[in-house]
Amino acid sequence: MTSPRLVAFDLDDTLAPSKSAIDPRIGEQLLSLAERVEVAIISGGQLQQFRSQVVERLPEADAGLLAHIHLMPTCGTQYYRLTADGIETVYALSLTDDEKSRALAAVEEEARRLGLWESETWGPILEDRGSQITFSALGQSAPLDAKTAWDPTGEKKNALRDAVAARIPDLEVRSGGSTSVDITHRGIDKAYGMRKLAEQTGIPLDDMLFVGDRLDEHGNDYPVLAMGVTCHAVEGWEDTAAYLDELIPTLPAR
Repeated sequence: MTSPRLVAFDLDDTLAPSKSAIDPRIGEQLLSLAERVEVAIISGGQLQQFRSQVVERLPEADAGLLAHIHLMPTCGTQYYRLTADGIETVYALSLTDDEKSRALAAVEEEARRLGLWESETWGPILEDRGSQITFSALGQSAPLDAKTAWDPTGEKKNALRDAVAARIPDLEVRSGGSTSVDITHRGIDKAYGMRKLAEQTGIPLDDMLFVGDRLDEHGNDYPVLAMGVTCHAVEGWEDTAAYLDELIPTLPAR
């Protein structure tokens, strides 16, 4: 690829620490990038995370510039654009009530059976995100140090994922963030999100670049690498900022 026409990012631990707001430096860089290419954020997180972590932290910018930013929560099963009037829904593909109830039951029962249902948490363990059910072992608002310490090898999360997947074979069960498991319709992962992005923007996957922190084989960014999209691996937002300092000057202004 000579120069990407679209740069997509994971959110947690790529643009910002998990569940935290972006640094002002990242906000400036996202707008600088949007002056040159389309900018997308794809995450298993819900829209409210995108809003509080990114959208509300962006520097002032006109609607024309913000229109080049694409938000894809829950791995692209929801798609939003930024407009002068705020966040506009392009589509949202929800699970049925039956799928939600079976997913919630399976993940709670298997977590309890495996001894992974914690009694002390920060916020709810289970969350209905419309198009995704999310299990967060320590709750939605757990501090980063607690999350890092809970499952440093990923062994607990992967055991839970496998157990839940066996219970609900008609749905997709994936390892999400550091302590989370996500349940969606089958075939929903970040590769799905990238394909939907190509459909919506008309930009071929070959002209896209993806930046993420979990491009390892068991990581939730790996499906993007496996589908052949050009990827750049980072280990935190500081890595991303340093990479964008190098990348942005090489991109022609539109």
